[in-house]
Amino acid sequence: MTEQNLTWDYSDPLTGETMPAPFFYDPGIFAQERERIFMRSWHLVGHVNEFSEPGRYVVQDIFEQSVIVMAGQDGTISAMHNACRHRGNRLLDARRGKIGAVLRCQYHSWCYNLDGKLRAAPRTENLAGFERNNWGLKPVRMEIFANWVFVTLDDNAPPLAELTDGAEEEMRRFLPDLDNVELVEETDVIVDANWKVIHENSIEGYHFDLSGPVHKDLAALIDFSGYRLTPHGQWWTYIGPPVSGATHAYGAPLDGATWQTDWFFNIGLFPNTTFYSFPYTDMIGTFIMIPLGPEKSLLRFGYYAPKGRPVPEVTKAAIHWMNTQLGPEDIELNVTNQKGLHSRGFQSGLYLIDPERPHESEHLVHHFHTLCYQAIRE
Repeated sequence: MTEQNLTWDYSDPLTGETMPAPFFYDPGIFAQERERIFMRSWHLVGHVNEFSEPGRYVVQDIFEQSVIVMAGQDGTISAMHNACRHRGNRLLDARRGKIGAVLRCQYHSWCYNLDGKLRAAPRTENLAGFERNNWGLKPVRMEIFANWVFVTLDDNAPPLAELTDGAEEEMRRFLPDLDNVELVEETDVIVDANWKVIHENSIEGYHFDLSGPVHKDLAALIDFSGYRLTPHGQWWTYIGPPVSGATHAYGAPLDGATWQTDWFFNIGLFPNTTFYSFPYTDMIGTFIMIPLGPEKSLLRFGYYAPKGRPVPEVTKAAIHWMNTQLGPEDIELNVTNQKGLHSRGFQSGLYLIDPERPHESEHLVHHFHTLCYQAIRE
């Protein structure tokens, strides 16, 4: 039995209760999220610089759906379904790569140009009524936001420019190399937790100096009196200025290093994409929570550094620190949180929203939960 019709009153974040626990594990609710959130949302694929040569591609999976985003011979980026039009065979399995002038199906050798148009289909020349122009790969809607490539499976989804109004300007305040970065590393981690459990952990400052020692190390670089978490409809920011006098970060000296910003900068786009830069790193990070099941998610960490210059040692140390220290510490919290949500001793909790201490507030968590609830109920 599922609880897909369960309701929640989100009208009073100050004294009301949190989103009920079944929203984080119930299969029926997860099925609604799949169709009403993720099949209708925009999904980050990568930076435009990943498509700098003809044939460069990235494969983006959205549950069982698979999308190819590829640079054509003229440099135009196109998105198309990853399925041959003959019998549906999947064309590409690798996450990233480069092909020549032809995308060939390994099953019956149907061949497509880099823009998805059918180039050749063996033995169809005598097939009655066959028109090659009608059998190209099915296109997928694609848009570019702040030089990042997104796709959606919903032809009726609002354009990104409408959903992200004002977001690019905020990013450019803190990320001067936004247009000139390249991928240096991508790390995928499977976590036994609901995607919302992972996401809500990242958008509150309450646990920063109260949980594990690695969080305290990060908090030591941030002036929390100026830390602010701000909702903007379908996007939000959480930003903190640096402390004064820092000489080291992530175990490395700052002397001689370069960075995007010395601030702690994060911007999230509903439902599951975050762009960020940690203090003193010459890096733009991407953090995506990809749902695999009601209680299983894939965390995808992307690290992008400016093209044409060496990655500073502080930035290398920060990437290693994120992968081996901060990430695992957060993931442990995600997993224990997910387990506790099943307890008979818990149904709903409270949001810690203190107007006098906005840097420790959970109002962004309430905002995020409300967007999720409205998407599947309203």
